[in-house]
Amino acid sequence: MAQEEEDRYKIPDSVPFSIDSLYREDQFYVGFSFNLVTNKPATISQESFSGGLHLGFIRDFPLNERRNIALGAGLGWSINSYGQNLFIGKDSSGNTLFRSLDDSQDYDTNRFTTQLVEAPIEFRWRASTPATYKFWRIYTGLRLGYIYNFRSNYKDRDTQVIINDLPELNRFRLGTTFTFGYNTFNFQFYYALNPFFRDAMVDERELGLSTLKIGLTFYIL
Repeated sequence: MAQEEEDRYKIPDSVPFSIDSLYREDQFYVGFSFNLVTNKPATISQESFSGGLHLGFIRDFPLNERRNIALGAGLGWSINSYGQNLFIGKDSSGNTLFRSLDDSQDYDTNRFTTQLVEAPIEFRWRASTPATYKFWRIYTGLRLGYIYNFRSNYKDRDTQVIINDLPELNRFRLGTTFTFGYNTFNFQFYYALNPFFRDAMVDERELGLSTLKIGLTFYIL
């Protein structure tokens, strides 16, 4: 009887494993991208490295009983840098000047940087189960964004021109996303659907300028 009483209050060596049949893929994400400048006039070219860092959280809303098809909606932050030969400045009246820099001009830095708040919306498919955390995934959708900080920086041996306030800047961003991969490592593509600048001209041509981002995204449960 004493042995039975001892066994009754004995703490088990292991915790019983239970499967969550109502699991969600609620995920934090961290992404790194190489940013390509697209839709540029003939006189504008990309120069030096252009990259981005992307952070955020996506809430998962399963659509079927197996829970491998879902919608995702979230909130994130992104910083992106674009190196190119587009000079951005101001004239004496405060109007914006856009011009291309040719090879004869010697300068150290010419790039613009954007910081955004973003809202990703995704349609999700994955080969997951309640007991599997390593699986294939394909996510596609839209990413809404707002540029809350813009900085254009030109620097040569004698001068530096920094522009933050730009009326021609299209602060609202819209792009399509496509992500595929396995487990933690996933390739992601982002293609912007609207240009960076509106009502802007460079070298007597319309200056649109857009971007294609190619990179890796890491999901953390």
